[in-house]
Amino acid sequence: MGAVPSTPRWGSRSSFTARPLDTAEYLITTFIGDESFPISSDFWNKLLELPLNLQWQPDRVHQACQTLAQNNYHTRHLAKILIHMAWCLQESISTSSSARSLVYMKAVNAVYISSIFLKYFIENAKDEKIEELHLSLDESEPMPTDISKDLNIQEFVMHSVLSFIGSIDVSPDTYLLHLELLNFMLVAMSTQLLAGPSPGPEDVNPFIDAAMSQESSLVLLVVRRLLLSYITGPSISLNSASYSVYSEGSQPGVLQRVGSAAANFMLLPFNFLVSSRGEGSRSLLADSSLHVLLILIHYRKCVVGNEPITDKSNDITASDSLLKGSTHFSDNPYCKVLEHATDVEFDRADTEGNAHIGPVLRLPFASLFDAFGMYLADEAAALLLYSLLQGNAAFLEYVLVRTDLDTLLMPILEALYNAPKRTPNQIYMLLIILLILSQDSSFNASIHKLIVPSVPWYKERLLHQTSLGSLMVITLIRTVQYNLSKLRDVYLHTTCLATLANMAPHVHRLSAYASQRLVSLFDMLSRKYNKLAEMRDKQMRLAKGNPFEGNGLADDTSTEMHIYTDFLRLVLEILNAILTYALPRNPEVVYAIMHRQEVFQPFRNHPRFSELLENIYTVLDFFNSRMDAQRTDGEWSVEKVLQVIIMNCRSWRGEGMKMFTQLRFTYEQESHPEEFFIPYLWQLVLSRCTLNFNPRSINLFPVDPPSEKQSDYELESNDYVNGESAKQAVFLDPSMVMQMLLDDSDDECDEQINVAAVAAGMALLVAHANKRLKYGGSVAGGDRDGQKGQAISAKAKDDSKRLPSASGKFGEKIERIMARGFRSDSSSSATMRS
Repeated sequence: MGAVPSTPRWGSRSSFTARPLDTAEYLITTFIGDESFPISSDFWNKLLELPLNLQWQPDRVHQACQTLAQNNYHTRHLAKILIHMAWCLQESISTSSSARSLVYMKAVNAVYISSIFLKYFIENAKDEKIEELHLSLDESEPMPTDISKDLNIQEFVMHSVLSFIGSIDVSPDTYLLHLELLNFMLVAMSTQLLAGPSPGPEDVNPFIDAAMSQESSLVLLVVRRLLLSYITGPSISLNSASYSVYSEGSQPGVLQRVGSAAANFMLLPFNFLVSSRGEGSRSLLADSSLHVLLILIHYRKCVVGNEPITDKSNDITASDSLLKGSTHFSDNPYCKVLEHATDVEFDRADTEGNAHIGPVLRLPFASLFDAFGMYLADEAAALLLYSLLQGNAAFLEYVLVRTDLDTLLMPILEALYNAPKRTPNQIYMLLIILLILSQDSSFNASIHKLIVPSVPWYKERLLHQTSLGSLMVITLIRTVQYNLSKLRDVYLHTTCLATLANMAPHVHRLSAYASQRLVSLFDMLSRKYNKLAEMRDKQMRLAKGNPFEGNGLADDTSTEMHIYTDFLRLVLEILNAILTYALPRNPEVVYAIMHRQEVFQPFRNHPRFSELLENIYTVLDFFNSRMDAQRTDGEWSVEKVLQVIIMNCRSWRGEGMKMFTQLRFTYEQESHPEEFFIPYLWQLVLSRCTLNFNPRSINLFPVDPPSEKQSDYELESNDYVNGESAKQAVFLDPSMVMQMLLDDSDDECDEQINVAAVAAGMALLVAHANKRLKYGGSVAGGDRDGQKGQAISAKAKDDSKRLPSASGKFGEKIERIMARGFRSDSSSSATMRS
């Protein structure tokens, strides 16, 4: 290219002062152009000191990014501005507070410009190696004395970024720079979006890998700062007078540029995967800190080595076993710091002698607990709570000994109550949190002693002075009912019932409503079971005429019957545990069983249920005989019956009851949880924060592109929630429709409901395609012999079917069901893993 000027020629100083807009435009145009400026050129200072308030249209911004991408191989300007950004951050750390204003302005400009162009390079990379970044300098270029030619730019940049975040407190002067650095980290780590859901040795994540290579002391400072920013939630108005240091005279500065959204050059508009909801959020800095922390702690670097991966799952194919047998995941220092964090007011090492080698993060657990109680409506907050309960024994112990568990449980139960407004993954995470907590017997005992004065969000019934344990039982049963009618997710069913089973032996004074719902749960599941049995019999009769089709349908129904058999047995286990270990303390449970004792009769001789029903009928015989021996004037009232039950509960000695070992269910994380958590986490990040990413470049999880092609730099008026368009659409799961048809049947058309009619009635379902994510854990339980029970998890599956047309009354019934507006959500179904 010939001689390279050391600085652009923009004219005299007077023209620079008189026409700053033209100068800013000239500098940006020069930055993206084909002239290469040495890293020591004064051009970079001029570029970063100038208030960048250009009002370019989105298409021009796109063109600027394209131009830099074309010239970056020769100019290496992206690498150079990243180095200058690192220098500005280092200067910001070392400069005294009185002289930081200009330094901060340069740092903010450098971070912002770097973020915009780096994001374009990542989302428009030709392949996963992202070679277009060219994170190196030309060997022929003269270098400053304090920088070597073999400098690893990404490590140098990430060290400077993390050093500033970890060492500089958040204040009105530093708030914007902290926020921009967190946004830069999200952009730099978005290379994960280009890879598949299973991390492999070929994945290229230069910046997040550089973050993993930092020294342990810096990692600890970063995790501490991110958590404190989430806990305190500093929220400072971007237009406040305290930010005037970023403006020069009457010219708008960096803050005005950020605040004016898409009208300015550097702030690109958002068009995809941006949520309009703000539930649970209270600060941009707090939300960004949480997102960055979650990405860091859940990252897994897959490397080739001699250490094999221990794969405990049974459904991994032989090819996967061979592939993963030659690789392993390197340690994640951020995850380790979080796992060993302790309370500032208590150190486990002092009392147990198990001090962690190396520095230990000390956090205010009380403030963190309160923050969770306030903002658990946010999915990211629930994911952080799960990460702490699952990985940090000290925090789990702290939560379990709190006497105000309602602070944490009430928002969880309210979110489960509003399950139709939540994503299936959020419901899943909240249920796993409850399952983890229910593994502790002291937790199960204490929640029944905590009385909740009122529950304003529960609309079906007024709940006054009910125990937290009773409310938890009611909500879990309601979640089972919702899942049965809408999601039909076997894993969610299992998790709910496993939590109830853990609670059962410790139930104390369960409320009348909770007791009724528990017995009604058995009744509801039994009706589903009976309908499946009838359907199987009809299918077997059909198989005589059409063996090929009929046998397949009968096998599917038999599998579902087996699942419901397990569910029914588990509910009987729950009732049995209450009657065996806690009957004298729960007269309302006895009353509910006596009131609905007819629902148990059809299963008395069932081989899977008979031994459990023996105990229930022993209780029924005892109290029925006491009722028969009791004389009363007039009819029996509820109060009189309950009084007799309470009186005889005192004399109950459990004679004739068979003692079964208590079932205890535990949560076990899958051997490769990253296959669920990394895609799920990035879906949250893209839907909650201001990071807009081209959906056509995302390979980490399936994304539906917009129906009409639009520019990546145009504003999109449609709302996107959790990566899904908010436009109304109806999708039905055929298996769900079949069950709904049976549930909605009436006497007039019952005889028409058979397998052939169901198949014909599916005509109105044009296509069925559920995209399902694999969940990150499983429920394990012991049977009577102490063997581990089956683990049930979700598996990825896509299924599409086209069906014939419907006619007659049966077709009309399907139309009525479709009019209800049920929607199928991604990752909302599960299958059993054998």
